[in-house]
Amino acid sequence: MKYTVDKQSKYTVVALNEDNLNSVLAPDLKSKFIVLRNEGANNLILDLSDVKYVDSSGLSAILTGNRLWKDDGAFILTGIEHVSVKKLIEISRLGSVLNILPTVDESIDFLMMEDIEKNLRKED
Repeated sequence: MKYTVDKQSKYTVVALNEDNLNSVLAPDLKSKFIVLRNEGANNLILDLSDVKYVDSSGLSAILTGNRLWKDDGAFILTGIEHVSVKKLIEISRLGSVLNILPTVDESIDFLMMEDIEKNLRKED
């Protein structure tokens, strides 16, 4: 599986550099998510800008990431640019379950705002 990881103090970006997120790659992606979570990644942004096709195994890997960060942190899906991936997300109604934002930059901004809000709530 080809991917890049950008670890920052408040978030980690995983950019999948593959055309397909399918049954061949999904187990490796799930494993990577588990490793990153165990290493203490607070929030994860999954960038699918290069991905042109996702199958049910790929959706399962995405949902695994969402589950891992659901209770403590945030999981954001971004870079959904290809029509087939957009349609799959729409058909599966994952837009109501996942945090989906257009770009990595917008995802980072969202996480920074969430962090500010959390800190403000702590002060009250």
